[in-house]
Amino acid sequence: MNQWLNAKVIGAIPIFIAVNIAALLVWWLDISQQSMPLVLGIIAGGLVDLDNRLTGRLKNIFYTLLAFSVSSLCVQLTLGKSLEFTLLMTGLTFVFTMIGAVGQRYSTIAFGTLVVALYTILTYLPDTIWYLNPLLILCGTLLYSLVTVIVYLFFPNRPVQESVARSFLALAEYLEAKSLFFDPDDIEHLETKQITLAMKNSGLITAFNACRTALFYRIRGQYRHSRTTKMIQYYFSAQDIHERINSSHFDYSTLAERLKNTDLIFRIQRLLELQAQACRDIGQSLLQNQSYIYNLRLEKAISGINQSFEHYAQNYPTDQKQLIAIKNLLDNLQSVDWQLRHLDQEQSGQESSAKAQIYTEQVTGLKNIWLTIYSHFNFDSQLFRHSVRLSIVVFICCAIVEFFQLDRGYWILLTAVFVCQPNYSATKLRLKQRIIGTILGVIVGSLLPYIQPTIELQLGLIVVTSTLFFFFRTNNYSFSTFFITLQVLISFDVIGFDIHSAMYSRLIDTLLGALIAWFGVSYLWPDWKYLQLDKVAHQAIKSDAKYLLFVIAQLQFGKCDNLNYRIARRKAHEYATALSATLSNINSEPQHYRDYQQSGFELLKLNYSLLSYISALGAYRKNMREIRQSSAFAAEFYPIAKKLIYALERIEDLTPDVFEKLRVNTEQALSRFNAEQSDQLSQSAFSVPIQQLNMISRILPNLYAAFHRDFQQQTEPNPSAD
Repeated sequence: MNQWLNAKVIGAIPIFIAVNIAALLVWWLDISQQSMPLVLGIIAGGLVDLDNRLTGRLKNIFYTLLAFSVSSLCVQLTLGKSLEFTLLMTGLTFVFTMIGAVGQRYSTIAFGTLVVALYTILTYLPDTIWYLNPLLILCGTLLYSLVTVIVYLFFPNRPVQESVARSFLALAEYLEAKSLFFDPDDIEHLETKQITLAMKNSGLITAFNACRTALFYRIRGQYRHSRTTKMIQYYFSAQDIHERINSSHFDYSTLAERLKNTDLIFRIQRLLELQAQACRDIGQSLLQNQSYIYNLRLEKAISGINQSFEHYAQNYPTDQKQLIAIKNLLDNLQSVDWQLRHLDQEQSGQESSAKAQIYTEQVTGLKNIWLTIYSHFNFDSQLFRHSVRLSIVVFICCAIVEFFQLDRGYWILLTAVFVCQPNYSATKLRLKQRIIGTILGVIVGSLLPYIQPTIELQLGLIVVTSTLFFFFRTNNYSFSTFFITLQVLISFDVIGFDIHSAMYSRLIDTLLGALIAWFGVSYLWPDWKYLQLDKVAHQAIKSDAKYLLFVIAQLQFGKCDNLNYRIARRKAHEYATALSATLSNINSEPQHYRDYQQSGFELLKLNYSLLSYISALGAYRKNMREIRQSSAFAAEFYPIAKKLIYALERIEDLTPDVFEKLRVNTEQALSRFNAEQSDQLSQSAFSVPIQQLNMISRILPNLYAAFHRDFQQQTEPNPSAD
């Protein structure tokens, strides 16, 4: 398959074909006046298009058409009745936004349903039969849906394959960020490197989650396509690589200082860079639909790094702890190499059975759906705040249009709904992009009357602009807005409206809608008044504790990459990602969050260090058979691990006296343990788990201080920040 035929192009094919068919029907039947609702129905169908297997797609189409019918008809029947219409739109906005609590797929269809209500308003003509516009919008949606099913039959696995490709590309960036820790010429700036690595980890987890969801909806049926099975194997390999590279066995600055005059540190950095390039090659091979070929330079690099380590061990034989830590790092790198070398090798037996499932959160049943939505009915929920805020914004927009009787004034409402995002930073970005795209679209659109295009050229331009709108929709909102603005202006020209009045109305209404959206996120329950950094951080630490619990259980009873273990590991990384996202918002709006900046970044580093220490134990699970056979070791090791888990789970609730007592008991137990096992510390099998427990224990006081010093003193934002 050609490189240009990627998921974005394939995603734009259905809109291109569907709008072409609609344009041909408009031209052949000479129904220019009805062209706009038909095309907008196609666009609405595209907005709610969700990747799924064939039966899942058909179910989505059915529920989409049902929701669109109710929304469009309700709006159509209240048009011309100011109070009823305003209350209906306000209510629909609140309900459809709150449905997002059930899940992303529900949220997508709900938002599309709200957009259909807006499209019904924009295409309303007083002299048109009341049911015609809703019917044409549904016909457009059905046309797009049928085309997308046909396109799916030609490219059934391409979206999933590209999701896996994006995971490997994100993994490559993560590996490159990790390689910077082994730069002998830059052993300073460790804090900056840690924050960069945490942010790269967030991007990687986001890619993993999108990949997991795509795979989940493909394997729900009994039949599993061989290509899907292969993509599942790729996904688990990427996760295993991530866990190993995320592992931390030592203090990086200390190690880099000791190794900076040896070739070993250069070889470690080079191997990480080569492995990053290998992950990038895997991603590119998936994007280009080609086979991945293992690079033999990796094999030479592994051989060279082992020889370098042997030479280093001969010259520094007394530093046993450091040698063991480096050896564990090299073992992890060799395990990554094994994954890259055997990527296409089929798994069998117990390991294959353990990885047979992919889990994603789902809410089923009306009662559970209601309980899930109801649980968000408080102002601590960002979704609830956004729902109330957006509903008020919609009410204000409708009131302005109805009070001033503005022709086509509902562009104000459309702009406000698209621009108003759940948080201030995202809204500000979307606002800028929307205004820039609209202004450029109006400038180019103003040239249309001078061209005096024929109906055929106008319909052709509608096809092109609609397709380009979809092509840029997810990665360049300014371009997307530019093309949809042109499409709307051309559509008005086709149905016989004055393009100049439409052009000025589009620009003014966009500016007004953007202003109202900005007002909403700035003054209606703004994010900085509901900052939950302490809550997100506590959830992150608790999820780390649960991850550690599962790791310890597997150290005790044997390695198994079962569903529960993978869920615990994923949750730990997801909450770390949530913490990173919170810090990103803080960093983008420092004037509101300045009281939280330093403590937030300190918590981010501590949480990521803790997660990397646990990951090292997780990567070491398969080597624990010897330890399980040592009853003396197990009798000391597991009680200490459980104390650490207890402290992490309750770190926010423990009083200073209780925490200090727990800390002293744990450190004393570790000291005795280290002394009793001193004769076995030269053995890697015993040294790694002891070392990791020591490292986790050492950061506990800093974690406790971060919670109890920073958050108890900052229970309320600085009033001057408001």
